[in-house]
Amino acid sequence: MKIWLFRILWLFLAGGVIVVFYLASESAKKTVLNKPKVAIHADDENAFLTKHELLDRLKLRRLFSDDMEAKDLKVHTIERAIAGMAEVKEVDVYKHLGADWEIKLALRKPIARIFNTRGESYYLDQDGFMMNRSALHTARVLVFSGYIHDAYNPRLNCDFINNPTLKSSQKIGQIYRISNYVCNDPLMHQLIGQVYLEADGDFILIPLLGEQQIIFGPARSTKEVSDKFERLTHFYKEALPHEGWNKYKEISVKYEGQIVCRKK
Repeated sequence: MKIWLFRILWLFLAGGVIVVFYLASESAKKTVLNKPKVAIHADDENAFLTKHELLDRLKLRRLFSDDMEAKDLKVHTIERAIAGMAEVKEVDVYKHLGADWEIKLALRKPIARIFNTRGESYYLDQDGFMMNRSALHTARVLVFSGYIHDAYNPRLNCDFINNPTLKSSQKIGQIYRISNYVCNDPLMHQLIGQVYLEADGDFILIPLLGEQQIIFGPARSTKEVSDKFERLTHFYKEALPHEGWNKYKEISVKYEGQIVCRKK
């Protein structure tokens, strides 16, 4: 008899615990969430997305509201939505106990702004992905214009962009190689401000200092680009300090192993 009473007591106790946990769970689901803690990482000052803008986008998509309850928080849906934003490289969304939740994201780093012949303007990031221009933010990066026909395509594969063996009429790969080198070279980053693509496929670099233009030619491989910029760096460090910044109207590194200058 005592064993049966003991078992009944444990059943009542277990049932009570289940009821308590159920009520606590239901209460937690109705908890009004706090605004998320948002941590945005950007490699430089060119941050294309702020906390305020991010939350506004989530509100427009009805994924977040100021009076949202915990049961309505769709962590994976929010994560996918943010990952689909052109400015975002990586994102993680976490739900904590109680009313707190968190968004951590890393932004893409633009290295070039492109103006094409279609009237489009977009950015290229350090990983070779295209980013749409922003009405609220402008990045201080290398500007490309001229006979560029490549359309904006956020789904363009960066492996395609960086592969010099693929035959294509697109210039986006060459633009990436030039801008990536300039972005990572201290001297060229300070020196080159604009690049113009001629109809014949030659890239013309426009320095921020001096009145000359630099005939760079094509940028078909990373090795070709490095070789041309190394020759150009040597010229700027060794020759121009003695000759003067305004002596030449044209400097050409188009042909292998040569630096050809034309005086004013």
